[in-house]
Amino acid sequence: MNKVRNDGRLLNQPRALKMMPDFTKHAEGSVLIETGETKVICTASVEEKVPPFLKGKGTGWVSGEYSMLPRSTSTRVNRERSKVGGRTQEIQRLIGRSLRSVVNLKLLGERTIWIDCDVIQADGGTRTASITGGYVALVLALKHLQNQGIVFEKFPVEKQLAAISLGIINDEVLLDLNYLEDSNADVDMNVIMTHDMKIVEIQGTAEKATFSRKKMNEMLDLAESGLNIHFEGQLQALGGKIN
Repeated sequence: MNKVRNDGRLLNQPRALKMMPDFTKHAEGSVLIETGETKVICTASVEEKVPPFLKGKGTGWVSGEYSMLPRSTSTRVNRERSKVGGRTQEIQRLIGRSLRSVVNLKLLGERTIWIDCDVIQADGGTRTASITGGYVALVLALKHLQNQGIVFEKFPVEKQLAAISLGIINDEVLLDLNYLEDSNADVDMNVIMTHDMKIVEIQGTAEKATFSRKKMNEMLDLAESGLNIHFEGQLQALGGKIN
């Protein structure tokens, strides 16, 4: 763990986390999240209706959208106009189902909260940053509704939610990969958890080599330490408390 990585961090050290709440003027909730050189604008928009399959059922919905700006990477990324690519679809679904896991949709009422995650600069971990920042935008939007006179029987979100990446390079576990590390990793993993360390989702893939159960446990232990820092950053952005 004392080895130094290409950006000066130790193996078990996450990237510097910054969050600027209320980053945009018009959205009910917004935040600029920076994890190292990765920067994502997350906005939460409230729509007073639900998808057709939920109409009349007295429950709400949370949906995620994700995109990368054309020069968020070293070469220009084409805008996805008429058709969303498979990677984008997968990330959007991940964001949506992760955030829904900590929202009481019945308490939300028949309204939809759209979480838009726009990557303005990518250096690895854009999906995990989108989830961590998307959570903050979501809570800010719910607080905005309360300030506008919407009364919830109980605040619809009770738990914090955050995500972080890990990888194995040369049989060593690294926390919070940047792009160079991610592109050279033998194993790539994303971990999404609540603040009480309940697992929401694990995405783990043997990119170039298989990995043992022991290594997986090592990655999960390291993920918890990094996520604790993310949870602290979320609370700071939210003024010290969720509701």
